[in-house]
Amino acid sequence: MLLLRNGRIIDPANKRDEIADLAITDGRISSSLPPGEPFDEIDCSGLVIAPGLIDLHVHFREPGQSAKETIATGARAAAAGGFTSVVCMPNTSPPVDNPSVVTWIREKAEREACVNVFTTGAITKEIAGEELAPIGSMFRAGIVALTDDGHCVQNHELMRRALEYARMFQLPILDHCQDYGLVGKGVMHEGYWSTILGLPGWPSAGEEMIVMRNILLAGLCETPIHCQHLSSAGSVRLLRDARARGVQISAEVCPHHIALTDESLQGYDTNFKMNPPLRAQSDVDALIQGIADGVITILASDHAPHCAYEKEVEFDMAPFGIVGLETELGLFLDLLVHKHKAIDLPRLIAMLTIEPARLLRLDRGTLSPGVPADVTLIDPDLEWTVDASTFQSRSTNTPFNGRPLKGRAVRTIVAGKSVWSLQDSPNSSVAAAASAL
Repeated sequence: MLLLRNGRIIDPANKRDEIADLAITDGRISSSLPPGEPFDEIDCSGLVIAPGLIDLHVHFREPGQSAKETIATGARAAAAGGFTSVVCMPNTSPPVDNPSVVTWIREKAEREACVNVFTTGAITKEIAGEELAPIGSMFRAGIVALTDDGHCVQNHELMRRALEYARMFQLPILDHCQDYGLVGKGVMHEGYWSTILGLPGWPSAGEEMIVMRNILLAGLCETPIHCQHLSSAGSVRLLRDARARGVQISAEVCPHHIALTDESLQGYDTNFKMNPPLRAQSDVDALIQGIADGVITILASDHAPHCAYEKEVEFDMAPFGIVGLETELGLFLDLLVHKHKAIDLPRLIAMLTIEPARLLRLDRGTLSPGVPADVTLIDPDLEWTVDASTFQSRSTNTPFNGRPLKGRAVRTIVAGKSVWSLQDSPNSSVAAAASAL
């Protein structure tokens, strides 16, 4: 049994925001502790007690690419970032396009992961965009959503059929919005800096074309579509109009798309190469405004680890993607709550807890009595500096190394058990600040 004392409990699912104690019994949230029973106690004065954070967009690379990340190391990275639940994308080797791979991932996660690991299933076989994967059997094996993330289904009729099948099982579709014809061989945002740097441009319309396609299909099929990692102002405008009309369309934003712009690529550093690419300041402003007014409802990392040697090549040849789980919360707190004051702390927590839980129909994201005791303790004012050498992830491909941030998780609790705490991170430059925990 565990008692979290004197913390600011923020539970958006129950509209709760107060200084109080939180009791945990037998791995679940409890209204009180049984009298006379021994229990552990943590003083949470000055800290936020939040539902365990959920990241619905991560790549843990297993099976097949364990040199980059494993389910075990990815889970440790999630815990170090304050995340108690993650949702893995299916672009592994082999891809998650059949029930046997789903079962393999779930069983391995149960054995090796320190956080809750959920998995998605591919929309199409081999993520090739040509033939539907066995959606029903993957659903029975335990997937929580469908996506071809890393790829985008270009055949609109095939995407329509996928939505019709998904509706039978109440599965949302998460879509990587990229029109291959428009994007071509682009490696960075098409604009001033792509011209100056001599790199192939990636127009915003390459994303917006598929966002519009998804809006039309979500309305036609009456099935939710979630647009992954939005990056452009045009996408925000399309989403705002569609949601105002009642279309079941939603979207997420990743921290790098509001923390950086295409100007960051001047040094040809491949740690700034990502899909979709970093865009102009006007796009960043539109994304932040979309978060502020509720058009964008979910925040995610798109945690995409790569080996160092893969990134140490010419910019055109390097893979897209960066790690993000261990910097995500700090960046969002620093940018959205402290710097831009776009949203308050309760709204930020809602976008990382109950909003993804509702989309995926997970029994997480709340501190209601009886639910699994997944809890994140947050110090919203803790100042620290990103140090990639201390990452729990197997990879360190980040553009944020050395960046000062304000706010981070200091303890992660899964099913009532502490799986990570800042004070137990001896290499952390801020571990001493959490020594009282």
